[in-house]
Amino acid sequence: MTSLLNLDQFQSMEISKNPLVLICILMIIAGCGSDVPPGKVEGAPRSSESIYNQDLKFLQTKSKLFQNQSDSSQILFGDLHVHTTYSIDAFTLELPMMGLQGIHDSSMACDFARYCANLDFFSFNDHAESLTPDHWREQKEIVQQCNISNDDPVTNDLVVFPGWEWTQIGTTPENHWGHRNVIFKDIQDLPARPIGSRTPETGLGIFDTTQQAVAARWLDPLNFKRYSDLGWLLDAVRNIPFCDEGINSTELPLDCYEFARTPQDLFSKLDEWQSDSIVIPHGQTWGFHVPLDTSWDNRLNDQGHDSNKQILLEVMSGHGNSEEFRDIASANFLQSGEMSCPEPTDNFLPCCWQAGEIQKNKCDGLSDSECAARVELAKKYTLAGGPYTNMVFPEAAPEEWLNCDQCTDCFKPAFNYRPKQSAQYALAISNFDSGDESPQRYNFGFIASTDDHTARPGTGYKQYERRKMTFAMGPKSKMWEYKYKAEDPNFPELPKIEPGDSQPDSERVSSFVYPGGILAVHSEGRSKDQIWSALKNKNVYGTSGPRILLWFDILNSPDGKQAMGSEIIMSQNPKFLVRAAGSFKQKAGCPTESIDSLSTQRLEYLCAGECYNPSNERHIIERIEVIKITPQSYTGEAISPLIQDVWKSFSCKGESECIIEFEDGDYSRDSVYYVRAIQEATPAINGSNTSAENQSFELCKGSFRTPLADDCLGGSNERAWSSPIYLDKP
Repeated sequence: MTSLLNLDQFQSMEISKNPLVLICILMIIAGCGSDVPPGKVEGAPRSSESIYNQDLKFLQTKSKLFQNQSDSSQILFGDLHVHTTYSIDAFTLELPMMGLQGIHDSSMACDFARYCANLDFFSFNDHAESLTPDHWREQKEIVQQCNISNDDPVTNDLVVFPGWEWTQIGTTPENHWGHRNVIFKDIQDLPARPIGSRTPETGLGIFDTTQQAVAARWLDPLNFKRYSDLGWLLDAVRNIPFCDEGINSTELPLDCYEFARTPQDLFSKLDEWQSDSIVIPHGQTWGFHVPLDTSWDNRLNDQGHDSNKQILLEVMSGHGNSEEFRDIASANFLQSGEMSCPEPTDNFLPCCWQAGEIQKNKCDGLSDSECAARVELAKKYTLAGGPYTNMVFPEAAPEEWLNCDQCTDCFKPAFNYRPKQSAQYALAISNFDSGDESPQRYNFGFIASTDDHTARPGTGYKQYERRKMTFAMGPKSKMWEYKYKAEDPNFPELPKIEPGDSQPDSERVSSFVYPGGILAVHSEGRSKDQIWSALKNKNVYGTSGPRILLWFDILNSPDGKQAMGSEIIMSQNPKFLVRAAGSFKQKAGCPTESIDSLSTQRLEYLCAGECYNPSNERHIIERIEVIKITPQSYTGEAISPLIQDVWKSFSCKGESECIIEFEDGDYSRDSVYYVRAIQEATPAINGSNTSAENQSFELCKGSFRTPLADDCLGGSNERAWSSPIYLDKP
């Protein structure tokens, strides 16, 4: 395996003896890096006629699902988690050495949402840690461009919300707060600058490793400027002075980097601007860069949670699902504070255990006692490494780790699953330390998003182009294979069993990435105010990508029928109504309006020839599953018995539409209910790469070792998750 040249190596070369150096000098003369502009929105708003026809298609569903119903709302679809090349990691993934297209600027997100994905709304969420004040101002201008719509709000074709992602990574479960998307309603009265998590002590964090990608420009003279542009962005971000602490956010200079050390700091700074905002935790069970035993418990307090702002939770993204809790653990935590390695079970293989198995295969020539000692050392080092398991054996093939630390029976599991960060676990715990009569709890509405890093909101409408529509990543050829350094500035250096360079676990990660989910709102109309109101009321649900229709109502609350997301105090047994319809089967290609609205080049660049293009036929809804959770009623109450998954299941008898009524005859304590609408199995990217058979595990790699055209399709029961209904028993 070859490594890229670093800058020190390059500077030590004698120019006269290396023609590559001469080529690179010529490239420097030809042009160095510069700022990449935000681009210009190309597509005009969709016509009133197309919006009317789209909504009519929705209304046609009312024939069965709306019998004896008086719902006035309609279901609109969007994506509240989208990155552009203003995010350093997004810029890096699009470099030529990855075999991908190149930059995807803010304007492209608008055109993709409108004419590829046919969304009703979306938001920008570039990492605040690398979003410069200048880029923040430019992105606001794109939001304004994109929001230009028809005069009639009834046929408003696309609403765009400004925002950013607060990307915090800690070294321990106690100081790891995780990632949060900040969404704003209005372009007016926005914070003057994004607020990130980077501090003077941490520097750029994980983005520091990107410098090695910049160094690759010396090996690719024809694309020299693209790599140099990334270097320009890195330097621009590094050169922004930190804002002074302890000063009101509204009084700080425009062009300094503002940071929040904790979620509480973030909430307080948002309050200072008095902007209407929502903060959305995301990708919670994703174990990449996440310390072992990270849990919602540490954040259910005033420092980690604000019930007025943090009202939605992302249960599905391109990183996989964050819904399901399993009583599995990558480590046992002893009273002494030390960790021990759990033994594997039929459903779970700890990575620390598998590290021991890898060591056993390397014991040739060693005594039994020495081999056993090295096995224990491998387990110990793997536990110490936390999310960086592969660094213990940096030269080991990704396949040797099998599917360790994965939830093998979860739907589209995130990489290195962290069950105590699941939505179910969050809804089951309570904090009794607040001093109030009622315990502190999470009352989230459920959404799904893409976390797309190529300015492509709502990529899950079709399962195609794995390398473009997911996080699948890796070098485009053997020549471009390289390794990142093992050290991360946020984590102590990890001892290695074997010497050598190491790289992020991108090969295994690529087998657990997906086009991502989508958010649905029950909105009274298409205007920005109406969509925002649905978000604030938690009248929302998420899907794994397809546009499944879903309603979940309680019928007999003290105020009559109430929708998903409601919080209700009631004593009588609750009665519920679920209605669902399968997503439209997709036709090949793009609709005429998309073809006519974007240039041929831009349509192909963004959509790869495939758009949201529904037929008149819907997929079958196989069943409705009901999940019941009874939150902790006292400190230390065991979690697993509180989560009943599945509590009830109802067959939809092979129909594309399904109506279910049920009652809880055992309503005796505070309870939370939500439903899953499960669709018939269809081919999906990485749809069946989650289980190991006969000690082998077939990885779907992001690099050239899996053909770039291979979408790694497998059968998957796509689904929708309703927001919960929260009942308090008086």
